Amino acid sequence: MDTKPATSSLPLFTRFKIFLARTILNASLEKDGTIDKRFLNLIDFKTAANSTPTDGVKSYDVSIDPCWFRVFVPDVTADKLPVIVYYHGGGFALYGPDSTPFDGLCRRFASMIPAVVVSASFRLTPDHRYPSQYEDGINVLKFLDDEKNRKNLPEKADLQSFFVVGDSSGGNMAHHVCIRASHIKFKQLKVIGLVALQPFFGGEERTASELSKENERALTLKQTDYFWNMFKPLSALHDKQWDRDNKVINVSGPMAEDISGLDFPTTLVVVGGRDILQDWQRKYYKWLKKSGKEAFLEEYEYMFHAFYTFAELDESTHVISVVKNFVHKQMNIFPK
Repeated sequence: MDTKPATSSLPLFTRFKIFLARTILNASLEKDGTIDKRFLNLIDFKTAANSTPTDGVKSYDVSIDPCWFRVFVPDVTADKLPVIVYYHGGGFALYGPDSTPFDGLCRRFASMIPAVVVSASFRLTPDHRYPSQYEDGINVLKFLDDEKNRKNLPEKADLQSFFVVGDSSGGNMAHHVCIRASHIKFKQLKVIGLVALQPFFGGEERTASELSKENERALTLKQTDYFWNMFKPLSALHDKQWDRDNKVINVSGPMAEDISGLDFPTTLVVVGGRDILQDWQRKYYKWLKKSGKEAFLEEYEYMFHAFYTFAELDESTHVISVVKNFVHKQMNIFPK
């Protein structure tokens, strides 16, 4: 797909789903800084794994203490397929690989790229705070790199063509997992690309996009602050060193980790022009370039936060084609 969709109007069905999700999420935010997940069960529909191919892709679940992941395998004849580990969004507090929107998104990634997709669960806030999520994220890579766990992936899975992908808070995780991976000498696995779909970053400064009411369609500033507060370790709730300029939140800010000397993978950053986080995402892209890393930026002028999970949108299909091109380009750079 070469032509990027450029419509400012959204289908009525899409607008209703955004309104419903925003309303229920706001109702679940408690005054004590926690979240009532009983409300969220009203919108967090689940999809079971299916060993019979659905839309040309079968799936199965694998346990990895204390978490699990879902593997999506496309029904194609290729001898080798790239492997994508996927971290879902939800402010570190919500959803899982079996949540219907993410199950469907990973199924489309597996089918359209095609690739073996490993959709990873991780412990959620506020019950499990930083750094639990990052530890769970990197543990998936360590697990897959261990030869005794090779049976959990199909033979056609090529660990030398490995990509780390995440959306929203999962995009934040993907960045930090790649930093950690840069310090590990894997035996089989080689990370050759990072895809950050509207990654969840922030800082003490309130940016123009954060203050724009036009951008609060699917994600609000109040919600992002709430998620960050639930993410902080309890020991740091009143620690000024753990404000939003902390390096795990403001990844390209004054306390940012120096990645200039790391073998950090080429990165694709996807931005939506109706996302309150867009200024932080563009800043991240520029920081990667300034750090001497290869990076690409793909923007969707009229898209809101998490638009890629709305399969009815042309932009949702288009972004998968962009990721597909990125994956194939990186595989050509690192031939076997």
